[in-house]
Amino acid sequence: MFACPKCRAWVEFEDRVCLACDTQIAFDPDFDELVRAEEHPLCRSRDDIGCSWVASPDPAAQGACDSCRLTTDGPPADDPTAHSQLVLAEYAKRRLIRQLRHLALPVVPRQGDDGLAFRLLAPVEGQGVITGHADGVITIDLSESNDPHREALRIRLGEPYRTMLGHLRHEIGHYYWLMLVERGDGTIDPFRELFGDERQDYGAALQAHYGDGPGEDWADQHISHYATTHPWEDFAETFAHFLHIADVLETTATVGVTVDGPHGVPEPLAGRILSTGAVELTDLSITEVLGRWHGIAMALNAMTRSMGRQDLYPFVITPGVARKLEHVHELVRARTAAAA
Repeated sequence: MFACPKCRAWVEFEDRVCLACDTQIAFDPDFDELVRAEEHPLCRSRDDIGCSWVASPDPAAQGACDSCRLTTDGPPADDPTAHSQLVLAEYAKRRLIRQLRHLALPVVPRQGDDGLAFRLLAPVEGQGVITGHADGVITIDLSESNDPHREALRIRLGEPYRTMLGHLRHEIGHYYWLMLVERGDGTIDPFRELFGDERQDYGAALQAHYGDGPGEDWADQHISHYATTHPWEDFAETFAHFLHIADVLETTATVGVTVDGPHGVPEPLAGRILSTGAVELTDLSITEVLGRWHGIAMALNAMTRSMGRQDLYPFVITPGVARKLEHVHELVRARTAAAA
């Protein structure tokens, strides 16, 4: 959450105008705060896709912000449906990029065969788009921005959760496996001990996953059914969940939400839950992180059920999953410390 730079009213990260004083605002990623739009050059995509960021000071960005410049391929300009889907995808991508920068993870625009790029594409003339990652290039099927389409896929695949932001966090997990594990010093062996040997044939593993599927005890060591496919997918799913947890805990900290209860039950429960958020997750151990998350997640699920919706976080963090989350957490902490 943020404050209006003029009147200090509560404004949202995505806002472009303060509803309290009508000040035009924009997000400045270098200072992680909202600023007066009139005092800064704005992203060239502000009017086109509703970008709410200031333009990057890097001349190579050519007037784009630090998020929009990462998009190297988009849908045809004359496709209004795809354009509306692009708006939603970029909306989610800005939240992702802001979080990565907050965690001091490397976000380097692609140059040649190195760096990060996003291809946000829509199916054209019957040709589908496969969401995935390849050597720093993340491809996203913009059809996933369509709620009925995405929900139909979620049900058909038996998934408890499927969002555009979730896709982005999963695919960026593949990128950071490349950056922090494969290219990291001494990190590949600890990874293999926890997640398995990534050198196994990926195509065969994928075929087996959609054929026989995992055993009944898959949830003991995996955060999701899809995580059982291959060590790469296990890491990407775990990384995505780390980002889910980090973002929600940061939000609960900044809005002042604390879980302290329960209250009003006929008899006291076995234990009281006290959970608070955290702005800087890398200051905490994984035990502290998951301790805070437990109460927050239970409260969030209870509230969404009160609205007649499915659980906001329909996952179980077992001890085996916690160890994998700890591995990701320590990789991020090491990167944060190095950046500092």
